[in-house]
Amino acid sequence: MKNKQFNRYYIFSCIGILIASYYPLSMGVRVITDMIVDGTVFKENYPKYIIPYTPICLAVLIGVLIMPLCIKLFSRLALIGATVTSTIAFFVLETLFEQKVVVTTAETVAKLEDWQMYMCYVPEPETTYKIQTPIDILMGNYNPAFKLHFYIISVVLILSILNCFYGFGRMIKTGEKKRCKSLILQAICSLVFLGLCILACFTAFWRDGNIQVSPLSATLMSVFFILLGVTTGVFVGSFLLDKRKFVSIWIPSIVASFTTLLMYIGEMILLHGHLYNLGTGFIFNSIPVIILAPIDLLIIALSGGITVFIFTLLNRKNFNVNK
Repeated sequence: MKNKQFNRYYIFSCIGILIASYYPLSMGVRVITDMIVDGTVFKENYPKYIIPYTPICLAVLIGVLIMPLCIKLFSRLALIGATVTSTIAFFVLETLFEQKVVVTTAETVAKLEDWQMYMCYVPEPETTYKIQTPIDILMGNYNPAFKLHFYIISVVLILSILNCFYGFGRMIKTGEKKRCKSLILQAICSLVFLGLCILACFTAFWRDGNIQVSPLSATLMSVFFILLGVTTGVFVGSFLLDKRKFVSIWIPSIVASFTTLLMYIGEMILLHGHLYNLGTGFIFNSIPVIILAPIDLLIIALSGGITVFIFTLLNRKNFNVNK
């Protein structure tokens, strides 16, 4: 009975991922077709943010397709086998797209990784390679490290999505429901975070190429950073339920805050030692030496604080029993 349920779950999981990945996969096919036919992708035909989302979708699809094999070979460690395989697949595919796809505009010809860098700043149809600010904060010499934030987002999405698929699959296989609430929460965080990623793909949260962003953009960016940390914290915490308080609550919180901090570091690299200014006044002004503003420190702390709150609730029953 459980095998039949798992087989249905596996089939629907594969179909669901294919349907959800339709746009990134179809755009990937279109770009590869253009490269084969024309040897390049013209600017007007370039689908926004094919990287990293086409490689992400392919990596997750691979992880889901090999689910039965991973469970058979690795049993309780199936998720590790799947995530390692999917993460390697992502970086291989990402590198191939970045290095082999060429974008052609009226002004220049560039590899996809260079083109994508400029799309990070001003994602408007008229984007060019011209300097957008007098101090050249938003445009500089190409630095491969600018992709750090892309890679963080990509790995978090792969890990959190596969955690849901494998976690629910294992529940069906074994009937063990210990992680059920945390997996439901992981699914919610992953979907909302993915939704914000998609919104960012097409709008860049309405940034206009200036270091000073609008209140709407500032709010969306803050929520994005916090949710990234919480999603990572929930991933880690889902494996540490019913442990000692420090392990089950504070370790996920520390991971959440650290992930958010890493995103800020990625942004600093992207903007050559600067950060987007989320507003005016003391709370938004950069602190000398550390660059972060008080509002940035608050966002980092919030990602950890929300994670603490979540796992305090999820582990409450166990703590009460121990008392």
